[in-house]
Amino acid sequence: MNARKAELLKKTIQHIDISQHNVVSMVEAMESMAFQARNMARGAKIFNMMQADKDCTVYLTLAGSLISAGLKKVVVDLIKNNMVDVIVSTGANIVDQDFFEALGFKHYVGTPYGIDDQELRELMIDRIYDTFIDEEDLRVCDATIGEICDTLPRKPHSSREFIREMGRYLADNDKYAESRKDSIVYQCFKKGVPIFVPAFSDCSAGFGLVHHQFHNPESHISIDSAKDFLEITKIKLANQESGLFMIGGGVPKNFVQDIVVACDILEKEAPMHKYAVQITVADERDGALSGSTLKEACSWGKVDTVYEQMVFSEATIAMPIIAAYALHKREWVGRPERRLNEILDNSLISA
Repeated sequence: MNARKAELLKKTIQHIDISQHNVVSMVEAMESMAFQARNMARGAKIFNMMQADKDCTVYLTLAGSLISAGLKKVVVDLIKNNMVDVIVSTGANIVDQDFFEALGFKHYVGTPYGIDDQELRELMIDRIYDTFIDEEDLRVCDATIGEICDTLPRKPHSSREFIREMGRYLADNDKYAESRKDSIVYQCFKKGVPIFVPAFSDCSAGFGLVHHQFHNPESHISIDSAKDFLEITKIKLANQESGLFMIGGGVPKNFVQDIVVACDILEKEAPMHKYAVQITVADERDGALSGSTLKEACSWGKVDTVYEQMVFSEATIAMPIIAAYALHKREWVGRPERRLNEILDNSLISA
């Protein structure tokens, strides 16, 4: 490796371990504060209510660059302890970041200041604000996705089905035994937790799919986003009580909220999401989705307003605190392992 590149890529991002930080007393003290401290405390209590409600199916949405920022183990701990049942994410978090690290690659501590991005381009170093990524490693990730494409039946697949196969790829290759342990994709494969990425081509998966389809123009796989929508709607129909823990906004937020409306369009009974917590730094005043409030979502028939909370905070601060609060409160003990992936695969959820 070029000496300058090695100098820039020498310190790796470390994932915070919320099991080591009992924040319960601090969060409960924040209830008597003001502004976002109080909002975060209420959000933590609502997320904990989802854990106590054993009939509640918990949907976790991930938007923004979260895994590269050190939040991977937070998500993995939620999965391992049955604290989330369904994940809806951007492709970057699942493919470019989590699967990327499961292949043995790393994200590196960088800086947004005093750095020449033209130099980074020449060194094949990609930058996410203060985080660096080796572009050469990302190309391997892209190629691996292409390899998985080539092994699958030549037909449309939901993103959930494809990501399940990414998990199977990790499980079947013991050379990843160490790097896959704290992988979201791998742990969801083991626990039967479905991962939906509605905009699947908008990440490294897209490059692998482009390569696969370009070289197989007559017979290839494709990603069916409508099948994604149908599958996740079937989960809501079969598991009526639901709660949302939304990190960021964007497509994952809208996708998971829309399943209530989809049930109505199908003329099926399904209540609004009973619980909802969103962490975001987006502003509601421009009318954009990411900052739109959960109260606004009620007007669309998506989210009830009894147990909802907006937390206007950057995700690397608020997510570990809210998740750690619920982890250490231990209301999740006794929550069932729903294994919705397997139920969908076996077509046991019907409309």
